[in-house]
Amino acid sequence: MHEDETRRGGARYTLTDTEYGHDWGACAQAEGLFGEGLRETYELLGWVPEGASPRGWIGHRVWWVPDDGELDPWLLEDAESLGGRARKDGLVLTGLDDHLGPPEGYRGPVRLHDEHQWLGACREFTRILPPERAERPLVLRGFAPGDELRRALMAGTRRSLDLGEAVLKVRDDRGAPLADLLLWATVSAWRPSAHGADLIDLELEGKLSTPVPEQARPLWERRLAGPPKTPGTWGALDTRQRWAWLDHVQGRAFLRAREDRPPGHPYELDGRHVTDVPGLYLALGEAVNGPGGYFGGCLGALDDCLGGTFGYTAPATLLWRDAVTARDRLSRVLTPQGEPYDLFAETLDVLADGGLQVTLA
Repeated sequence: MHEDETRRGGARYTLTDTEYGHDWGACAQAEGLFGEGLRETYELLGWVPEGASPRGWIGHRVWWVPDDGELDPWLLEDAESLGGRARKDGLVLTGLDDHLGPPEGYRGPVRLHDEHQWLGACREFTRILPPERAERPLVLRGFAPGDELRRALMAGTRRSLDLGEAVLKVRDDRGAPLADLLLWATVSAWRPSAHGADLIDLELEGKLSTPVPEQARPLWERRLAGPPKTPGTWGALDTRQRWAWLDHVQGRAFLRAREDRPPGHPYELDGRHVTDVPGLYLALGEAVNGPGGYFGGCLGALDDCLGGTFGYTAPATLLWRDAVTARDRLSRVLTPQGEPYDLFAETLDVLADGGLQVTLA
């Protein structure tokens, strides 16, 4: 079995054109879903750690704060330390900086924090060009092509095989929507499939616009079997996996219709595992919408959810059990500029403004 095998029972993958709505076809098995996004690598010279030197994965969001006081901080997401590649006085970091990378031409002193604590500072930094790598194709095995795709394959021209922007719609074993994965679909090969007559193995060159992170593979495969049946399934996960779980429940929430509960409904939050930021939002999601539920992934999103269409109608009450855990862990976090603020208190304020009366226990 291929290492990217993601078939679980009746899980199905449907390829659809985003511009004209063509249904290109469907299958029960996909390979090549997991991988890395476009990561940048930087070497920080003259690195002076504040506390223990970062090792391995160091944060979902690491902010770089310039010393000049004039430039805004920028963000490196899913940051990892590659200590083996650093010079004696340096630190090598890799991560996703998207559009919030360093200002063009600035390579001066910066200080870094992970939204909880300061990590250290350096006198200058430089970008390391990544080695070129061949992208693994996305392979849809046992694919039943639709009429539009059959015509494109019969034509066999470069133009006909460029399917344009598409979405791979993923459903779990129960047939419920699980994820929508965007890609630019260009057919690079197809052949008869061993999975049945009139089926093909369809190979699409390039990669997904946002591949499923490798560290999320166990969570993804678990969710292909359906949503969790008991609350707190995420409690034993580390912070990095919790962020991946939160991304997943957020994406799934926007694919499914919900009915808001009537006003006055009592909610209860199990606060034992609210030891970090993703734990806060995962616990809130389950308190309102049950196991695997979503109810915001930041304060702004939480405020939006309180406005309706996410399972809740004001006014209502929330009993927050073991609230001391969140108070201890989240009362001092850092803004992008590195200024401390009380996330626990601000969360309570947002909930109160949204008509949810909270009792701490």
